[in-house]
Amino acid sequence: MDFLQDKIKKKQFLCNYSVFLLNGMLALSIGSLLPFIRDARGLDYAFCGLIVSLHSVGNLFSSFTAGLLPVAIGRKKSILFFNLFFALSYVLIIFGNHNWCIAMAFFLTGVARGATSNFCNTAINSLAPGKAWTINGLHAMFSVGAFLFPILLTLFTATGESGWITACYFMLAMGILSWILYAMIPMENDRVEKEKKGGSFGFFSEPLFYLCVATLFFYLCAEQGVIGWMITYFKDTGFLPASLSQMTASVLWVMILAGRLTTAWLSTRMQKEKLLPIMGVGLVCFFFLLLFSRSTVWIVIGIMGFGYSMAGIYPTTVSFAGNLIEKYPIAWSFILTIASIGSIVMPSIIGKIAETAGIFYGMGSIVVVVFIDMVCILALVRYLKKQNQ
Repeated sequence: MDFLQDKIKKKQFLCNYSVFLLNGMLALSIGSLLPFIRDARGLDYAFCGLIVSLHSVGNLFSSFTAGLLPVAIGRKKSILFFNLFFALSYVLIIFGNHNWCIAMAFFLTGVARGATSNFCNTAINSLAPGKAWTINGLHAMFSVGAFLFPILLTLFTATGESGWITACYFMLAMGILSWILYAMIPMENDRVEKEKKGGSFGFFSEPLFYLCVATLFFYLCAEQGVIGWMITYFKDTGFLPASLSQMTASVLWVMILAGRLTTAWLSTRMQKEKLLPIMGVGLVCFFFLLLFSRSTVWIVIGIMGFGYSMAGIYPTTVSFAGNLIEKYPIAWSFILTIASIGSIVMPSIIGKIAETAGIFYGMGSIVVVVFIDMVCILALVRYLKKQNQ
């Protein structure tokens, strides 16, 4: 922690951690607000699925543009530009009278989320290169923000469901605060050199590439499907009271945080080839419990187990692809892009099914996804074991 002795670096560290906590609140608030926006605007399930998908589209879009714009105008001007979209998105939600305003708002939250993630991860890593605790701590702050907002929304709506508008004003203020914090971050080197990416396309002949892509694709289908639709599912089915439905998001993110910390600890004490299948089986079992239970206790246990199981699947799978990415640097762009399509298409699929057959069957479609993901995980591990023999 020697870098914290430097006043400039300490300020950079604290500001980045603070804005990443706000990023967790701002980016994940859309799932909590979705049922209120749907009721207030009279939106159907199909359109709700579309706008949740647009958030993922925006996130993927900014993953590329947020890396290119700093080359032209510098890192600070770039992040100040992208971060404005958080405040703008809530202006559109509060004052927009047309569906396209809501759609644009969800897209912009995704753009701002992706740009913020890109900036903060790069900034924190540059402060202490190779220090894993700084990055783990940064993502822990995101999780803290993610589970705080549903609690705040429950308090805002305690006196009536119209309180969600007050929550939106609060998030508008948090978006402005996030921009101010970015403006305060001192930048020692604002110039970004254009990277020359090399490497061939030989990874297309590697089975490991397809196994990792498939595992991440179906994982992101399940992750975004549950995060985007879970609160709406419990609220509309009546399986949980409205106030408790909101709290499920907080429970999920607390367990994701716990799961990430546990996985980081276990990965140093047991083989990843043994750890990943356990998470895959847990993902399936706990989702079945979440979906088919009617007792509040068992539903909460299902949510807790699902969040805990899913937490380490993405980073562990990416670690398996490490050698492939090192050999073919451009492979990561293809893995990220193809896998991210899962988080884009699944919310829309759930919305379409919910519109025609009901929200239970829409949410139930995730059963297929988590089962396929478990099969992909087992195939990936089996392939790696054969390669190591």
